[in-house]
Amino acid sequence: MKTVTITIQEDGEPREIEIQVPDTGEGGWGDLSKNTYINKPHTRVDAVDKVTGRAKYTADIKLPGLLYGRILRSAHPRARINRIDATRAMALPGVSVVVLPNDDPEVFSRECRFAGQEIAAVAATTPEVAEDALHAIDVDYEVLPFVVDEDAARDPDAAQVHSDRGNVGEPRVGEQGDIAAGFAQADVTLEASYRCQVQSHIALETHGNVCQWEGDKLTVWASTQGVFSVRGELAGHFGIPETNVRVITEFMGGGFGAKFGARKEGVICALLARKAGAPVKLMLTRKEEHLATGNRPSAVQHVKLGATSDGKLVAYERSNYGTPGVAGSANIPGAPYLYEIPNYRIEQTSVFTNAGPMAAQRAPGHPQAAFAMESMMDEMAEALGMDPIDIRQMNDPDEARRNMVAMGAEHIGWKTRRSATPNSQTGRIKTGMGVGSCRWGGGGGRTQAECTINPDGSVQVKCGTQDIGTGTLTLVHMVAAEEFGLKMEDITVGIGDTNYPYSGGSGGSTTAASVSPAIKGTTMLAKLELFKKIAPRFGVEPGELVASDGNVFVGSDPSKSMTWQQATAQLGDEPIFFHGQWLPGYSDSGVPGVHFVEVSVDTETGLVKVDRVVAVHNSGMILNPLTWASQVNGGVLMGIGYGMYENRIMDPATGYMVNANLEDYKVMGSTDIPEIEILRYDEPERGVIGIGEPATIPTPASIANAIYNACGARIREMPFTPDKVLSALAAVKEG
Repeated sequence: MKTVTITIQEDGEPREIEIQVPDTGEGGWGDLSKNTYINKPHTRVDAVDKVTGRAKYTADIKLPGLLYGRILRSAHPRARINRIDATRAMALPGVSVVVLPNDDPEVFSRECRFAGQEIAAVAATTPEVAEDALHAIDVDYEVLPFVVDEDAARDPDAAQVHSDRGNVGEPRVGEQGDIAAGFAQADVTLEASYRCQVQSHIALETHGNVCQWEGDKLTVWASTQGVFSVRGELAGHFGIPETNVRVITEFMGGGFGAKFGARKEGVICALLARKAGAPVKLMLTRKEEHLATGNRPSAVQHVKLGATSDGKLVAYERSNYGTPGVAGSANIPGAPYLYEIPNYRIEQTSVFTNAGPMAAQRAPGHPQAAFAMESMMDEMAEALGMDPIDIRQMNDPDEARRNMVAMGAEHIGWKTRRSATPNSQTGRIKTGMGVGSCRWGGGGGRTQAECTINPDGSVQVKCGTQDIGTGTLTLVHMVAAEEFGLKMEDITVGIGDTNYPYSGGSGGSTTAASVSPAIKGTTMLAKLELFKKIAPRFGVEPGELVASDGNVFVGSDPSKSMTWQQATAQLGDEPIFFHGQWLPGYSDSGVPGVHFVEVSVDTETGLVKVDRVVAVHNSGMILNPLTWASQVNGGVLMGIGYGMYENRIMDPATGYMVNANLEDYKVMGSTDIPEIEILRYDEPERGVIGIGEPATIPTPASIANAIYNACGARIREMPFTPDKVLSALAAVKEG
């Protein structure tokens, strides 16, 4: 046994206590080779439900008397509403209710700051009637000057997005050492600018809710990354206790950071349901997703890097800005990304524009930072006549990442298959190889769980986390089954409900590292309670008992055994109920990652094809290698989409997003998917670490470096579309 310190709530106040738990060694998960489930690949327990359509998502919820909600959004990027009249809309057959700015000024505003802002909403008996009702609401706008381009918005004479502050936010500065002395020490100094576009989220399932009131109690089915944050926001908005709000997310179709909290569409859905006295479903359209639910901010980075002739980085200066739209921040990591540089200065600002607000998106700020830094590292390596890997290894303080770079380089044949001289091939199609790296934090905590062992042998585990498509439900089954020595199907698991014990939102690669230690600790301590009751029958101490293969036996003498059902029958009519929480020692934070990419470049059309990706990642102790690999695949593909295709295009003349759909907003198709090979860098002694974020970060940078290696064209602006490639190739020819 070992002692761990946990924090409990006592009379509403946190208090640290020490408890005894079985000592399962460094990393907390025992001898992985002896496990049945943990660290072994397992198909998702809900796979059949999902592929057969039995799984019920928010959009599938049907309730008696259900109405359908729709939101009226601003038709102008900057306007003031002088008058709004819903008389014609309310007269339409099937329209139940309309809510206007005066009904809830916290949600609807008469001051419109982007095209797509919420100004009114309706609920009707069918989605079609609701849509017709939106067109029947008369709005008298006073159209005002606007700006949707971050470069134009920086002009002091530009239209002002907000009346109480300028378009350019206060600069955030990070510095270390003596930047002037550092550059004076440098033998080579390079300067370049890199530009990253705004990226939409594109979760497969759009934002949406179904709300039903019963008196002052509200039940919500939500597509959310955090059932408890939805509960808290709705309870606060409507002035009711959180205990009066129940939020359910049984199945959820993806979220990358934009689905925390109820958000305006959730509050509006509840408003409509309360006013109508009937349940309301409000699912956003793909256009609304683009306009109003958040995005990855742009980034324009002016970078200056100095190095000595032997490749040692000595000075770094970066000035960057980007637009978060009307609200939020466009900041990226505030220190030189990945590498140890003794002298640096970074100044960054956010530039407000009349466009939809940003929202945290898978590894916020990191893909932008990695693109500029890893591109510049390749440029510096060429200037110094070094191999791009050698300069990275020399300046990277992270031993694990250096090992992973070496692992990936060996696997892809960096030294044997890559041409050291860019643009060295003849012919129209040229191939190249590039590398990019990343880091991410993650970590776990706060999650609680409860476990019931019933006298008939059945086991229930409940936790208020949500499965956003990453396999969380499966990992709960796995951890509990491993602990009790039962089959996964023997465990009844409940998640995605605020009636279950608290768990935080699913984001930032924190879910597995939060949930798995909580399930491990809760089931482990519940099992100990069972062992305390049956140990006297064997004449041993509880710690000497083992649960495995459906039996409970004495570890030193397996002949002293009983089945799991015989063991739990000793409980009589009193089940064991244990409420536990996240335990330290079973998870960690902080991981590196490395991607190697091979591309083909058509030098006549500018078309780039990603042929192969070798992704090297580290998640400490991997719970389920199958779902882990799925997340790496997804991250790689999202990175390719960001680097190659996706781009929000705003029309500066009208202030509209002109590609707010999935036809003109380009995303990857099945024929764009390359061969992806995943290499694991295992560190099981560190415990569980998330993988959602790091797998998407280094892909664009490694593609850009591979394009340069192929054809000698350095692309410093994403996405890497054919026009940019052809322009860069033309510049190469012109010298």
